Amino acid sequence: MTFDFAQARIIMVDSQVRTNDVTDHAVQDAMSDFPREELCAPGKQPLAYAEAPVPYAPGWFLMEPRDVSKLLQALAPRPGERALTIAAPYAAAVLSLIGCRVTARLAQGAGETVAPVLSRHGVAVEAGDLSTLGDAGPFDLIVCEGAVTHIPQAWLDALAVGGRLAAVERVGPGGKARLVTRGEDGLLARRELFDSTPPMLPGFAPRIAFAL
Repeated sequence: MTFDFAQARIIMVDSQVRTNDVTDHAVQDAMSDFPREELCAPGKQPLAYAEAPVPYAPGWFLMEPRDVSKLLQALAPRPGERALTIAAPYAAAVLSLIGCRVTARLAQGAGETVAPVLSRHGVAVEAGDLSTLGDAGPFDLIVCEGAVTHIPQAWLDALAVGGRLAAVERVGPGGKARLVTRGEDGLLARRELFDSTPPMLPGFAPRIAFAL
């Protein structure tokens, strides 16, 4: 029997997005339209709409639909805004459908499955270090689909005036999704959004230290 991805996509939006207070119609519509299964690692496509992270490359995961939809709603994306997605191919595709100008930053070796798909949807794909962005930016929107112990300074530096950044900070078993905004005065403000426990980004896990 052929798996009905289109029906699974409708169920995902109805049961995981709308029921979790995601009322932004642009986010809902883009998630309803984009074939998330195309970003999944080979053999993992039937898991695309599950309430769980799904691998797109070894050690790299798409954030579960509920959490990524809430991050995107918090960003309040608008057509024409310049967006940077960090290890966040699904968010990149959704933002592109909304009308943002999207650059997807992926780790070296993690883009084999997703890069061609994103390119077809008008996303500029870059491979490189995720913690140091070089001269990239400034961006109106920045979003990450994995967890980090602390949002790197390089990500904050790449945020434009009036820009918004959404990411999950996680040290122990639980994490917190946070929204960082840069005001007209250039200062940063942080707001806690919701509990979230996506997998840690490779290279961003807490360092274990031993003390005598």
